[in-house]
Amino acid sequence: MHLLDNVIWNALSTSQAHLGAGRGVARKFERDISPLGGFSEVSDGAYDSLADLVDEGERVGLFLEADPKPPSNWKIVASMPLLQMLHEKGATPTPDTELTVFHQLSVADVPEMLALTRLTKPGPFGTRTREMGDYFGIRKDGALLAMAGERLRLPGFTEISAVCTHPEHLGQGHARRLITLLLARIQGRGEQGFLHVREDNTRAVELYERLGFRKRVSLKYALLAKESAADFADERRSKTPQILTDQHG
Repeated sequence: MHLLDNVIWNALSTSQAHLGAGRGVARKFERDISPLGGFSEVSDGAYDSLADLVDEGERVGLFLEADPKPPSNWKIVASMPLLQMLHEKGATPTPDTELTVFHQLSVADVPEMLALTRLTKPGPFGTRTREMGDYFGIRKDGALLAMAGERLRLPGFTEISAVCTHPEHLGQGHARRLITLLLARIQGRGEQGFLHVREDNTRAVELYERLGFRKRVSLKYALLAKESAADFADERRSKTPQILTDQHG
């Protein structure tokens, strides 16, 4: 099996094991880092192991091969088709370093990073997501206009993620410049870049293809929430047929 076939589990089992926790056949990143989790293989027992790693109401994002079918103590918040794209070796454009000043983003930039991701919604981004890899931004008059960085990492591969540009500054090539910068750094380490994108985001898919990415596999992104014991009990009661008994005194 290719490492990217079960990418979240493999990242949490290798290069990013220190950023998460595991129980049995389930692993998950720490809550403030990322909601992503994974299984060695999908089963009700795997969901039960995952439930031991999260709090009631906490959300978990999974990359699955098919539509999610979790046990009844999990609620499906969202599910959508997702493309995994792998960058072809040797196809990296030259970074536009002469015309663009790139700022490596640090913990001091987290409030602006959170504000930009809340506005543009490139995917889940938390207060400690930047600990997963290097993140870079483009600024104008001090304001953060665009950013991108590294998320999932495993031997030989690094994911490019959180590619986003403020709506008032679209169409100026910021995403392309940031991606080419990251690709150059990734390939400089002898690794291969990859990414995930919503299947219906044709504008982004076309950009990635122009930059040398090719569609590798189609997945399902599932965002689940662990139901509280009270909610789970209420749901079970609502599904249990009521037996009415006439009492005669």
